[in-house]
Amino acid sequence: MDDCLIFSGNANPELSKKIAEYLGKELGKIKIYRYSDGEIGVKIEENVRGKDVFVIQPTCPPVNENLMELLVMLDAFRRASPRRITAVLPYYGYARQDRKDQPRVPITAKLVANLLVAAGANRILTMDLHAPQIQGFFDIPVDHLFAAPVMINYWKQKKFKKPVVVAPDVGSVKMARAFAKRLSASLAIVDKRRDTPTKVEAIHVIGDVKECEAIIVDDLVSTGNTIIEAANALLKNGASEVYGSCTHGVFCENAKEKIKNSPLIELTVSDTIPQSSLPPNIKVLSIAPLLGEAIKRIHLETSVSSLFV
Repeated sequence: MDDCLIFSGNANPELSKKIAEYLGKELGKIKIYRYSDGEIGVKIEENVRGKDVFVIQPTCPPVNENLMELLVMLDAFRRASPRRITAVLPYYGYARQDRKDQPRVPITAKLVANLLVAAGANRILTMDLHAPQIQGFFDIPVDHLFAAPVMINYWKQKKFKKPVVVAPDVGSVKMARAFAKRLSASLAIVDKRRDTPTKVEAIHVIGDVKECEAIIVDDLVSTGNTIIEAANALLKNGASEVYGSCTHGVFCENAKEKIKNSPLIELTVSDTIPQSSLPPNIKVLSIAPLLGEAIKRIHLETSVSSLFV
């Protein structure tokens, strides 16, 4: 691993440190600063010529700031002649706009893909994309990991008597089915109607959840409306307890307060996005070992596919 160098932006330095510790390495030396007008400046403070470089930077809020910082870092590395540059985005921002669902709107997931490649990325490592087809927006290799193994191992320890895994909308069915199979649980779906981009009205539950411990699984929680409406619908349909599991805790607006006062007994999130001041019913599980193992295997040119389950 001597020719493998790990660098971190300012978006989630704690996760970067955990990944470096897993690999038994120190983070690479890089200086990121601001000019007086707010422009981002970068100075790589060690030789990277001919090295295998991994740049860790989730594009989480503030999205534009973190994305621009990543692009400037990639450009700096590209001009320093490394052997390969892998952009590690534990959370891929702008992923929710992945298609034209109405006239005269952008496809920002594709725009970000173009920007990353233009800035100098030779490979992408990411986790739980909002839409898996975003991988096809790149003409470079993309390794798409899932936090499911970490989450499933946690829920197995609970030893539920009658678990049911719930998809809060149709888009989460595939993820929920994978959870249900590994947990030997049944599957249910919440039929959801979205009134506005931020307001959700849950209609009814498809599947039997009566007297079950329900686990709602999704890729991200933003405003919290979707998962809370789903939890209320499950309780109305006879679920004994409701839990939640998501990879990315975006937590916009007053989402943390809403989840604190919701019927959710516990919500697990990963550390793809840095968290602070969480209510007692939100638990953070680290995916640093998973990302660290992926980086190791990419560098050593060994199989990464076993990590995709």
